[in-house]
Amino acid sequence: MNIHEHQAKEILKKYGAPVSNGIVIFSESEIEKKIKNLKGENFVLKAQIHAGGRGKAGGVKLLKNDKNLINEAKDMFGKNLITHQTGPQGKVVKRIYIEEACEISKEFYLSCLVDRTSAKIAFISSVAGGTDIEKIAAESPEKIITNKLEIKDEGPNQNEINSVISIFELNNQQKVEAGKLIKILYKILIEKDASLIEINPLIITKDKKILCLDAKMNFDDNAIFRRPEILKLRDLSEEDPAEIEASKYDLAYIKLNGSIGCMVNGAGLAMATMDIIKLYGNEPANFLDVGGGASKEKVTAAFKLILADENVKGILINIFGGIMRCDVLAQGVIDAAKQVNLSVPLVVRLAGTNFKEGKELLDKSNLKILSATDLNDAAKKIVDAIK
Repeated sequence: MNIHEHQAKEILKKYGAPVSNGIVIFSESEIEKKIKNLKGENFVLKAQIHAGGRGKAGGVKLLKNDKNLINEAKDMFGKNLITHQTGPQGKVVKRIYIEEACEISKEFYLSCLVDRTSAKIAFISSVAGGTDIEKIAAESPEKIITNKLEIKDEGPNQNEINSVISIFELNNQQKVEAGKLIKILYKILIEKDASLIEINPLIITKDKKILCLDAKMNFDDNAIFRRPEILKLRDLSEEDPAEIEASKYDLAYIKLNGSIGCMVNGAGLAMATMDIIKLYGNEPANFLDVGGGASKEKVTAAFKLILADENVKGILINIFGGIMRCDVLAQGVIDAAKQVNLSVPLVVRLAGTNFKEGKELLDKSNLKILSATDLNDAAKKIVDAIK
């Protein structure tokens, strides 16, 4: 689950991290009243959307006085920002964040995340702040260091902290401040079940202070049930309606831009299914993992979800029955197909528990279903069927 920058900074403030004074505004009518809480003459106006690259799209502006701030803030409401992360459709700005501006001396990159491979917390540090970390990793890897820290109650020790901040070349006071920030990020990651905290840029101001100029936080969906205070921060208007619907049925669904809808049980098998569709010359319309123990109702919901995408020209169902029985999957598909009046080609590959019973149900359903013997056969048939 993602949250907005202003929400991430509020969490940082509560834990004692250095953050600029700022206000969040939800409507044009609030602007003139709320900016009275800001001090200084220079301000930064930021669109609050769940996407990177806001600055290049006109979603971040440095402004000199109250009059300019008010005019630009009003103009930004309702603006459609198109960045490299939003896709061509863009995202509409429905809230803005205004901060007191500060003079920047240096910019760094700092993040911490769960490293599943090592079962540790990875801290990534770079002297190239304010830019895409992926680009820096590709073009100037020497500007990035990664430190993987053991998970422990007392948090990182001084040696670990020194390793994380070694690339920054800080003075003694800044090292103390940076050390406190490292401990804060570590604590938030553990206590709030965050999967990523990114400070980009982390800056040194003209008066030599450390400050979190931007902040991003992601949280583990699987742990959100025990973090109601985080769940309250969810902004449904920033999420795809289909993905919101999927979450109601505990389906792992991500909409993509292709034309072949996929229903699979197991994330690894789903990825392999998407790959083989591309191998045969087409594109998947979604990632959809119905899980190992899906019920008939869950399968029906998943099938409807796929068909609700108007880009879908055909469907590939690839089920390996283990905990999930193939006959349960088959009955769910039949029920859903009848409810939505299936009009696109459907290819089904079943293997494992009760696959014979499942195939028999599909064969007797009077639906136009193409059976596949294996995954290669399934991918070839669905790609050919939609041509």
